[in-house]
Amino acid sequence: MDEIAINIRAVNQPGVLRDITELTAICGINITYTHLFVEDKDHASLYLELEAVKNVDKLIENIGKVEAVRSVEECPTLQDVYGKRIIIIGGGAQVAMVAQGAITEADRHNIRGEHISVDTIPLVGEEDLSEAVSAVGRLPRVGALVLAGSLMGGKITESIEKIKKDHEVIVISLNMPGSVTEKADLVVTDPIQAGVMAVMSVADTAIFDIKRLGQKRF
Repeated sequence: MDEIAINIRAVNQPGVLRDITELTAICGINITYTHLFVEDKDHASLYLELEAVKNVDKLIENIGKVEAVRSVEECPTLQDVYGKRIIIIGGGAQVAMVAQGAITEADRHNIRGEHISVDTIPLVGEEDLSEAVSAVGRLPRVGALVLAGSLMGGKITESIEKIKKDHEVIVISLNMPGSVTEKADLVVTDPIQAGVMAVMSVADTAIFDIKRLGQKRF
C-alpha cells in the first residue's frame, strides 16, 4: 500500500525507539522518515512515515502493546499536509521580499490542489550562511533553495556545490556580487519574482522547467 504515517506518544525513557523500530523491522516495514521530540520530562512523541505496511490496524495494535507506549494513531504524512518546501536563506529585507513572492504564488497553486510550504531564516555571516545551506541537505521534502542577500561566496558557494551534487534541489539566487550566482540554477534580480519562480519550479500545477530556459539570468 502507499506510504502511511503514525504518531506515537510514549514514556520518555531509553530503549523505546529501539523497541518500536525492531517491531517494524520484524514485520518487514520500511521507515522512510522519523521525527522524535521530547514533550516534557516524562513523555516523548515519535512520528514515523512507513512503507510496505500490509495491515495498518494490526501494526497500531502491536505498537500499542509496547509497555512504554501510551497512544498510537494514524495521521496524514507531512508530504500530504505541508508538501514540497521552499527554503529562503539570507538577509532579512531580501528574505522578506522573496517570501512575499513565494507565498503569494504558493497560495495560487495550493488553491488548485498543490501543497507547497515556505520556510525562511534571515542570517548574516559566511559561516552561518554556509551552515544553513549545508543543513538544507538534511531537511526532508525540499524542492528549491533561494539565496537572498547582497553578497555571497566562499564557503557558501562550496555548500551549494555539495547539496547540488548530493540532493535534487533547485538553487535560485538573487543577482548579487559573489561566486554564488555562478553555481545557482537561476539568477533573478527582482526578489519577488525570485520567490514566484521558486514555487513555479517545483509546482506540479505549473508549466515551468528551468532546464528549458534559454538563459540563466533575469
